[in-house]
Formats: sequence, structure tokens, C-alpha cells
Amino acid sequence: MTGSDGHFTARDRLASTVADLGLSLTPRQLDAFEMYARLLREGKREANLTALTDPIDVADKHFLDSLTVLGALPDGPLRVIDIGAGAGFPGLPLKIVRPDLDVTLLEATGKKVAWLQRTIEALRLSGVRALAARAEELAHDAAHRAEYDMAVARAVAPLAVLCELCLPFVRPGGRLIAQKTAAGATDEVPAAARAMELLGGRLVEVRPVKHQALPNRVLVVVEQTALALRDYPRRSGLPAKRPL
Repeated sequence: MTGSDGHFTARDRLASTVADLGLSLTPRQLDAFEMYARLLREGKREANLTALTDPIDVADKHFLDSLTVLGALPDGPLRVIDIGAGAGFPGLPLKIVRPDLDVTLLEATGKKVAWLQRTIEALRLSGVRALAARAEELAHDAAHRAEYDMAVARAVAPLAVLCELCLPFVRPGGRLIAQKTAAGATDEVPAAARAMELLGGRLVEVRPVKHQALPNRVLVVVEQTALALRDYPRRSGLPAKRPL
């Protein structure tokens, strides 16, 4: 459908582009994304959610980009934690399309968490929650440490920092999926080798995203092969200040 002004909506754009990812969305899922786009616009000033307001940009650079992660997720129920979720990307779009996922959105900024909680309620989603905490602290909580099948992250930090923040949440055999630009991955993957080694991670692949609306995007997939040492992550702020 088009908006009242006759222009394309985020729903329209997503409906016309998602097939190139091998996905087919139901009308109900597309409606959920349109509501999500509206809530983003309404909450932009309140919580500094996103600089993007154009429906096509929101559909491509937020929704479609988030859904590329599905290509690296195995089938079946999974516990997923989204580190530095911000406005819910990629975790909420993944939940809309894969209702079997149990999703935790981890975000340190209280205003964003409050907005996420209201958005989850508005979208009538179950099996998803937003937590206000820092990864450096929550990863030492026994209820969360090594309890997730997958950690996902987008535009949060360099890969070496992400490994320290994310891998302690992941059980052995689980994976971290980090969304990066191709150029960023070229620089960051070699620089993260020591962090992966210390944290029990192993690089599986750098998977190119094949979609004309998302040029130069990749998924960096890291498998957790062993439990991370209890020393990690270090105290808040230190992983970013002094990467491994």
C-alpha cells in the first residue's frame, strides 16, 4: 500500500525487495514492519533512535539489512541476544520474521530501552524483551553467561571489541554474527585474531550480502568453541578503550 500522500511506505519497499534474500513475508509481518517504521518516526526525538526518516532508507538500511542475518541463522528455536540493540536492529526484525526465536535486546541507554519495551508491546510480540544493562556487566551474570545460541551485533564496535562483549554470552557451539561493511571486515578480522583466541572464538566465514540495495555489506560469523575465560569481558569501557 502507499501512504496517504501517494508515496511508497516502508511496507511497500520491503515487500518489493525482501524476495531477493529468499524470504517471503506475510501481510501481517509487513504490517508489523510498517508500524515499526511509524514508531521509529514518532520516537526519533525522544530517544535519538535513528537519523533515517525516508521510508525507503528505513526499509533498506534498517529492516532489510537486519534480515540479512537470517541467512546465517540455523533453523529451529534459538536463544538470541542482540548486543547494543539501539532501536532494535537487528533483533526485532529477526523476531518479526522468525517468531520461534527467543530474543533479548541488550541496550545501555535507558530511554532507548523504554522505547523498545513500548514497541514490543505495540507489535504484540512475545518471547522478546529489552534489558537496560552494559554487556561488560551482564556477561558476568550466571543467568546470561554462555546461555545463548547466537549473539548478533550491528554497528556497535570494531570486531575485536565485539568479540569481548559478545562471546561470553554464547554457549560452546553457538555463534556471533557481526554485521559489517566489506572494507571494515577486511581491516577488523585480522585485528580480532587475538581476541578470538582469548575468548574461545574461531572465525567461520565472512559472508557477503548479495542484495543490490545493500552493497558492500558482509556478515562476520564467529563460532564459540569453548567457554570464555572468566576474566572477560573486562570492566565497563575497557574493551573499547584498550581492545585485546
